[in-house]
Amino acid sequence: MNSPAPEKASDSKLKAHIDALEKQSIDTAPDASAKRLHNGTDTPLPPADLHGSYTNHRPLPTPGVAERRAWIVGGGIAGLSAAFFLIRDGHMPAANITFLEEQGIEGGSLDGAGNPTDGYIVRGGREMEMTYQNFWDVFSEIPALELPAPFTVLDEYRIVNDADKNWSKARLMEKQGKIKDFSTMNLSKRQQLEIIKLLLARKEDLDDVTVEQWFSAGFLETNFYTLWRTMFAFQNWHSALEMKLYMHRFLHLMDGLNDMTSLVFPKYNQYDSFVRPLMSWLKDQGVNIEYDTIVENLGMVTQNGIRTVNSIQCRSSDGNKIVNVAPSDLVLVTTGSMTEDTVYADDDTAPQLNDRSRAGTGSGWQLWKNLAAQSDIFGRPEKFCGDIPRSTWESVTLTCRPSPLMDKLKELSVNDPYSGFTASGGIITFTDSAWLMSFTCNRQPHFPDQPDDVIVLWTYALLMDKPGDYVKKPMPECTGKEVLAEMCYHLGLIDQLEAIVAATRSRIALMPFITSQFMPRARGDRPQVIPAGCTNLACMGQFVETHNDVVFTLESSVRTARIGVYSLLGIKKQVPDIYPGQYDLRRLLRATRTLNSDEAFVGEGILRRILSGTYFEHVLPLGRNEDASDLHKPGLFESQLQSLRTTLKESQTVDEVKGRVQDLVNKLRGRN
Repeated sequence: MNSPAPEKASDSKLKAHIDALEKQSIDTAPDASAKRLHNGTDTPLPPADLHGSYTNHRPLPTPGVAERRAWIVGGGIAGLSAAFFLIRDGHMPAANITFLEEQGIEGGSLDGAGNPTDGYIVRGGREMEMTYQNFWDVFSEIPALELPAPFTVLDEYRIVNDADKNWSKARLMEKQGKIKDFSTMNLSKRQQLEIIKLLLARKEDLDDVTVEQWFSAGFLETNFYTLWRTMFAFQNWHSALEMKLYMHRFLHLMDGLNDMTSLVFPKYNQYDSFVRPLMSWLKDQGVNIEYDTIVENLGMVTQNGIRTVNSIQCRSSDGNKIVNVAPSDLVLVTTGSMTEDTVYADDDTAPQLNDRSRAGTGSGWQLWKNLAAQSDIFGRPEKFCGDIPRSTWESVTLTCRPSPLMDKLKELSVNDPYSGFTASGGIITFTDSAWLMSFTCNRQPHFPDQPDDVIVLWTYALLMDKPGDYVKKPMPECTGKEVLAEMCYHLGLIDQLEAIVAATRSRIALMPFITSQFMPRARGDRPQVIPAGCTNLACMGQFVETHNDVVFTLESSVRTARIGVYSLLGIKKQVPDIYPGQYDLRRLLRATRTLNSDEAFVGEGILRRILSGTYFEHVLPLGRNEDASDLHKPGLFESQLQSLRTTLKESQTVDEVKGRVQDLVNKLRGRN
């Protein structure tokens, strides 16, 4: 760590500039979608979504920060990141930071535990990509798990992924073990227009609109939606707004959606890869951690709409206690929880969810509810935790010794699963599964202590209320062995089930709120990172409002934590907005061709006619089996021009043509 800058401006020869900076107003969380890109005297800072080394500066400390304390409620990735930013950018002494964590271990939803005898377990995994600007900023400074100093987690991550490109050769399967064609998105022209309409729609026009309300029934049966929903865990009844945000956020990955070439993965599970090294660094810095401590509510002083936290109401094995909070102290709270109230089971038992009608009774949800009861500035948690059947799915971790299942896995993997390199390259989905079941084999070993002959698989399903195709029960009613049998049926291995069961251990996790963050929502349902009028409180995690970012990612948790820290301390530094791939002409053209089943889209012929042979030729997308020389071949422009002439019937008047164009615009902007 670099030595902190002088706390008093008078100690520096930069006094005049430091004084001027202190008077300057900086938008901590700028909204790139609300700005028009330009250079001028009114743009002293880098554009909100254009990142680079220039934004990696160390800000000056906030006056008096050494005497302030920070209370972090929740030890998930948001809370851990908040502590990191408090120390690095806020210059707060680590000893002034205290975690109040409900569990006996940090990490929250980023878990990973078990052993080869009883079986390993991870409730979920993390599909990641290269533009997580806030997340990678943190891990560019955290010491590596296995490499010596000065290497970082990011250095280690890059070595693994640069040497081992991710891809899948069996993303979709059907008919008990057959690989299904997943090379194209299988979208009709009408369905492509539905996607374009969603991209053009204003966010404020999508309040409480569901995916199935926006799209036609046929769209929900396409390859595109199958790939989409199983990768991101979207349900038909989830938020169309969130799907729109995902499309903007990850538009640059569209042509890698089908074969998973857009993704990067850690070497190990999420806990060992990220939580363990980050927590180790924080402990070395001197942070305080109070485990097994439930925060039930926050006491606040309210005057003229201004709210200041003055106490934290806690419960632990030692009983109830009140933590007094000074007005200058900071309180950063993770609201809600995707994995709270998880129910576990194993080979011979099925998970027993106590009461599906009692929504959000766990402490993470209850804390949010208690805050919301104080003021509507804290949102409406019931919108997210109030419909358990629609926010539930189940995952099963399989600890596997050699068996016919491992032989089949080798057929479906891009490398030998025992090699340490990419195996399945992400989830493999059974498209004809009544449960819509998927499974994956990440790089092995998935745990540092995993024996050489053990492979850890992970499987999950989206549809919780349908009987299986082999096991005629819904997934939540099944034991681990029954879930394994259903998976083996879809792999064409049912006649070898006995040997597979004998070599496999199953650990089940049924999570009633795992997709609660996707539930339909409207403005005001989620709190702002700094709720209106709050002086020393920030909200973090997956149930917090941001301008353009999505939920269900590591990046969004880190982003909300960073905004909270910068805002509460008044740090003169921006939190970068999302990667601007949605504005990149190259990405837009590539995505358009991908959605059009990799065929030439309307107008591509004229683009080739204009740009081929020029400096900008490289922005043009190539189709399957094309190379750069194909851009110069005649035919596409002529055929598209003839098609346009036929459509417009050359005899039409200018007004008639304008009318047709306006009709198309109206269709794109309207929902009917």
